[in-house]
Amino acid sequence: MRISQRAQRVEPFYVMELAKAAAEMAREARPGQRPMIYLNIGEPDFTAPPLVQAAAERAIHDGRSQYTPATGLPALHEAISGWYASRFGLDIHPGRIVVTAGASAALQLACLALIEAGDEVLMPDPCYPCNRQFVQAAEGTPVLIPSGPEDRFQLSAEHVAAAWRPATRGVLLASPSNPTGTSIARDELERIARFVRDQGGVTLVDEIYLGLSYEEAYGHSALGLPDGLGDQVISINSFSKYFNMTGWRLGWLVLPPALVPAVERLAQNLFICASTIAQHAALACFAPESLAEYERRRAEFKARRDHFIPALNRLGITVPVMPDGAFYAWADVRGLCERWGIPPQGRRPDEGGSWALAFELMRRCQLATTPGRDFGLADPGRYLRFSTANAMPQLLEALGRLETAL
Repeated sequence: MRISQRAQRVEPFYVMELAKAAAEMAREARPGQRPMIYLNIGEPDFTAPPLVQAAAERAIHDGRSQYTPATGLPALHEAISGWYASRFGLDIHPGRIVVTAGASAALQLACLALIEAGDEVLMPDPCYPCNRQFVQAAEGTPVLIPSGPEDRFQLSAEHVAAAWRPATRGVLLASPSNPTGTSIARDELERIARFVRDQGGVTLVDEIYLGLSYEEAYGHSALGLPDGLGDQVISINSFSKYFNMTGWRLGWLVLPPALVPAVERLAQNLFICASTIAQHAALACFAPESLAEYERRRAEFKARRDHFIPALNRLGITVPVMPDGAFYAWADVRGLCERWGIPPQGRRPDEGGSWALAFELMRRCQLATTPGRDFGLADPGRYLRFSTANAMPQLLEALGRLETAL
């Protein structure tokens, strides 16, 4: 069967490939061997709280499972708008909100609405790998700009200005970022958005981890940028991370008003609507009891970060920038590779470096992690991502195994 060139250009999602390898290794474990600890997948160990589960059950019981409008339940628009007001002090008109089948659908709709064939979109390297694929699926070209620890692994206005070309359509940022957990400082984000607007471009910001911000200096939404900049930002968000609803596949966009009709037409044709049951359930996310539980869980994620990352640093597995959000540790593992006799990454990304180290960690420590190969091209063999979206006892056990192996 002939496979389209579009499909053949899509690279594997290597975090999932590593997950399969870890599961296979766990299945082949000898009786009595210690179990695999999974610090590789970016999925909260918490699930939807009781009120959300009960709301889904009621919707099913009451037969509220038919199509909603393509942009989502009006009541959910109102609830999301209210959350922006209470959490961030922002006045987001409900009409700017489009509910989607997860943040993935939100990114796909935004890219299809904004990107023409041949348009270039600037992105930091490292970044979430699927974001590049959404740009390519819209026949655009992702342009990865190396962004190191001195830049908090984020783009700066200087980066953007230096890389901007006639073919550039805009920027796709993530704040906080996967894989680094770092955010863009508000003044830097304003400079980027202002430059992009002056060029007639678009600023897309993936804010799916924004609810899991731990530092006041970085816990801001791009939608609040001054001088009308926030009104022109395209913000992508999700119920997966802060709201702990990964498998429910529910997200949303906040759009400039002029873009809503185009995105609605695309949504009508490509998705019809997001899951009706998930939408009714999500309304309960904004009940005071649920929000209090989410804040308790956010504090727990912060406590895990505050323990795990300093412990990694003490072991010589250096996290060069303390993450201010999400649940990741982006660690420089060159020293560990050298200590274990693993050569630097060669010409092929599956030779040496953090890719080889990830398999060695599974063999020696029964510890699954994610190598840098997924997240960029600049220096993938240097970095390894640990996920702290796991219970503290598991994190402590992982640290103990690492210390013993070292």
